[in-house]
Amino acid sequence: MIPLRSPQEARRPTAIALGSFDGLHQGHRRVIAAVTGAAGGATPTVVSFWPHPREVLYGEPRLRLDLPAEKLHLLEPLGIEQLVLVPFTRELAALSPEAFVEQVLVGQLGAQRVAVGDNFRFGAGRSGDSHTLAAIGQRHGIDVQVLPMLWDGQERVSSSRIRRALAAGDVAEARRLLERPYRFSGRVVRGRGLGQELGWPTANLQVDGRKFLPLEGVYAAAATVAGGPLLPAVMNLGPQPTVDPMAPSAVEVHLLDRRLELDGLELVVEPLQLLRRQQTFASFEALSAQIARDADEARALTAGIGVGQAPADEGGDPAEQQNP
Repeated sequence: MIPLRSPQEARRPTAIALGSFDGLHQGHRRVIAAVTGAAGGATPTVVSFWPHPREVLYGEPRLRLDLPAEKLHLLEPLGIEQLVLVPFTRELAALSPEAFVEQVLVGQLGAQRVAVGDNFRFGAGRSGDSHTLAAIGQRHGIDVQVLPMLWDGQERVSSSRIRRALAAGDVAEARRLLERPYRFSGRVVRGRGLGQELGWPTANLQVDGRKFLPLEGVYAAAATVAGGPLLPAVMNLGPQPTVDPMAPSAVEVHLLDRRLELDGLELVVEPLQLLRRQQTFASFEALSAQIARDADEARALTAGIGVGQAPADEGGDPAEQQNP
């Protein structure tokens, strides 16, 4: 896996794809491709800011489609050799465009080439744009390449558009725009065992709170442990209005027709299709009957998924531990 580095630790000189690249959709990948063939020994590098500038400047929480650790896995096949996260502070935000190029791109990163999208803004008050960067870069001997936005129909491909699709539960549209599966992961923690009592044991996931999750509801899904084979599953994302109306929102995954000991392991989940929204049932028996119908529908939708089939963009096949 490629390294995650601070600006001070970065391998220099660099050929930099500069931007947030949240989601690493096809438009982002076009910008990244502009630096992976750089000459002169420059290290192909993605440079992003952490935390998101709006979190620092306006106190707005920004959930991410891809957390840094996930992004490392996605960048390596694209020819990127390091991910550099520049700490975003109010002091950095106050730098003029010229000072940002001099201090960060030249001074810290030794940039020889920089690629950005044509909507890129930087510097105090977002006063610099891609044309400003090209002009300043020329004075410092940096080859700046500005890539046009990628359009899909009447709307450009963007992270915001992918978030809207996920917020509507349209994981198929999100996957189309990403050109890869949308996934998230979490550590399996011991719950209250209510699923077991209902006859539908679930793995309760502790998901990083900075991760953007889709619309609350019940999904047909695929799950994998540490890049192992895909396993058909049904997932509940959200509260438990029948079982415990006061409980916080949760992520619960039931593996279809399979029992594994998962406590403490990292489970990667790929929601495939929204089956229904959350609802309250008159009794536990009615809830269990509905879960059975959800499982049947998920089983039909995941019929092509089975043990031995690994995710397309992840390798490995760790040994599985079967419950007695």
